Amino acid sequence: MYVLLIADNPDEGAVLSLVLQRVGLAVTTSSVLERAMQSWTERPADIVVVALQQDELLSQVQRVRAETEAPLVLIAESLSESEQCVLLENGVDLIVGRPFSARLLIAQVRALLRRTGGVSMFSLPKLSLAGLTLDPATRMVQVVDGPPRRLTHLEFRLLYTLMIHRGQIVPSESIVERVWGYTGEADRDLVRGLISRLRAKVEADPRSPQRILTVPGVGYTFRDENG
Repeated sequence: MYVLLIADNPDEGAVLSLVLQRVGLAVTTSSVLERAMQSWTERPADIVVVALQQDELLSQVQRVRAETEAPLVLIAESLSESEQCVLLENGVDLIVGRPFSARLLIAQVRALLRRTGGVSMFSLPKLSLAGLTLDPATRMVQVVDGPPRRLTHLEFRLLYTLMIHRGQIVPSESIVERVWGYTGEADRDLVRGLISRLRAKVEADPRSPQRILTVPGVGYTFRDENG
């Protein structure tokens, strides 16, 4: 397993890197959040640790959650109860205050990894509907007569959710909960962006989708092949 560490303070980044190695994680580091997220699909991590400056913490969290549902640890200065609640509701799994205890952080990260292990994709069955075959074990989707294409973790979760609820309308709020793993007010732009990226991989014409349909003001549905 490996961790993506995003830290813009070299000294703090070095300490965190050592701590995460003690957990047994291989560490990849970056000092720029946007650059790290743009390259996410090339090598997705098992956990993300963000230790940037205090400004715009919520936007940092939302940027990470636009790419991945991986466990997210946020290193921050002292925050109010309200600020912590907002960050947790938007997808942070663990908030660690500065100054942090290396020993406690090791235990917290280990506990987080145990708790968020989830169901292995290898135990999920293949799905074949409407000319699509989705293989959870490889996270590949194949459109009939076309080559297999790899999905990101988020794309896979979205497509799997829609396919197992074929013919049903899945509200945007439910998509956020099932795909990103947190509850709260749905970020419709976040969902819309992921839907668009998925359509580009499974629709012949993403501008005129035949499988993943929008239900205005509500959510999305996967067209039942028998419907």
